[in-house]
Amino acid sequence: MIARFDQRLATVRHRFSSTLESKIADIAAVLPHLTGEGHEAAQEVAEAYRRMHAICGIAPTVGFAATGNAARAAEVVLLAAYLSNRALSANEVATLRKSLGDLRVAAERELQLMYSRAM
Repeated sequence: MIARFDQRLATVRHRFSSTLESKIADIAAVLPHLTGEGHEAAQEVAEAYRRMHAICGIAPTVGFAATGNAARAAEVVLLAAYLSNRALSANEVATLRKSLGDLRVAAERELQLMYSRAM
């Protein structure tokens, strides 16, 4: 029973780790679209929030605690705009850009640690 759980957890961890860098890059790529007027920017914020929220939920569950904490900081930047159905301000974009950089660093460290343990 425990072995089957461990195998499932390893599968989820592998799936998460193999897509983590691209998920962060995808959010970073839409930064220019998170500001401005109109419904499109608010939709982009909502999608970025959902993606970040998923990272926040999964990361600590599969052993990426620092990544989860860094993702939470980025999620907080998106939260007010998401709840208000609006675009980000210029200051919020700058804060999110820094938070994504911190997230990238945390993820790279934990990915390296995970791969070094696997060897």
